[in-house]
Amino acid sequence: MNFLRNFLDKQKPKFEKGGKLSKLHSVFTGFESFLFVPNETTSGGAHIRDAVDLKRTMIVVVLALVPALLFGMYNVGYQNALATGSIESLSGLFCNGLFELFFYGLCKVLPMIVVSYVVGLGIEFAVAQIKGHEINEGFLVSGLLIPMIMPVEAPLWMVGLSTAFAVIIGKEIFGGTGMNIWNPALLARAFFFFSYPSQISGDKVWIASDTVDAISKATPLSEMAQGQPLTYSVADLFWGFVPGSVGETSAFCILIGAVILLLTNVASWRTMLSVFAGGFLMAWAFESVSQVSALHQLLMGGFMFGAVFMATDPVTSAQTNTGKIIYGLLIGAMAIIIRCINPGYPEGMMLAILLMNTFAPLIDWFVVQSNIKRRLKRAKAIAH
Repeated sequence: MNFLRNFLDKQKPKFEKGGKLSKLHSVFTGFESFLFVPNETTSGGAHIRDAVDLKRTMIVVVLALVPALLFGMYNVGYQNALATGSIESLSGLFCNGLFELFFYGLCKVLPMIVVSYVVGLGIEFAVAQIKGHEINEGFLVSGLLIPMIMPVEAPLWMVGLSTAFAVIIGKEIFGGTGMNIWNPALLARAFFFFSYPSQISGDKVWIASDTVDAISKATPLSEMAQGQPLTYSVADLFWGFVPGSVGETSAFCILIGAVILLLTNVASWRTMLSVFAGGFLMAWAFESVSQVSALHQLLMGGFMFGAVFMATDPVTSAQTNTGKIIYGLLIGAMAIIIRCINPGYPEGMMLAILLMNTFAPLIDWFVVQSNIKRRLKRAKAIAH
């Protein structure tokens, strides 16, 4: 690493003001800060001083996503083998070859990840050059989240276009990382859903296939929407051996990520727990309507993934402690309501989070105003 540090120090003058490559200063600083800890510290003013910066926070989230991503790649291969008849049940996994199934999923998912990062980072680099400011590390997480919540058979150009929409309209138009109103990854999925509904609706898009005829297999959410009895057990949903988006199928792997986020204080336990509480209570209330148990509702679709990785986004969620609880309860409840009353769109988590992203500042405003009024009453009582 000393060699790399010395090399960057020698090249740095070329990218500074007056250097031959000064126009690429933001690109150079972006790579430098990615490889090494910045040597600048705050020395005055009202700042919170901490050893954790944005880059390391984003890396923790990426690490928390890895278990769900790796299992998602494996599950892509498993669902393909199950649908084509290569294996008939979980007992056939070891006979078919674990590595072969994972490698098949890797070949399907990796291009989506590459497209997401190339398009997203390319836009961020271009905007940083135009504005002359430093490159933010926020897309390190969004670039991985986007392919993890997309159908595995999504055309790459659609993934790229959705990513571009999320970065330009969802982030840069508001000022970049930390200024966006909506979660960029969910905005990319929303753009994909409303622009190309045939590519994200139905059962065929969730199972990868290299054959001419698309493979179809009902997802748990589609079975619920059609009023059919669920063919997937709680164990299937918990471990993740069901068709669905790449990163959303395994509740077990998502819980591993949740533990990492909570232990490192990257995510708020208030928001996360409130989403589960709101979802469970509403699912319990709607059991007679949906004919699906509350536990199944929490394990199906993108509910757990959204609760752990999307709703807890520190930029787009509520900021006050009380606001986080209200925000989370409303997300969980709204997601189940959308699932149960709208059979045309059985997955309600995306819309619930984006809706509450919009109202998060208003929730915080009411919480702050409530605190102000309570303190004014207390002050008047003391004065009298």
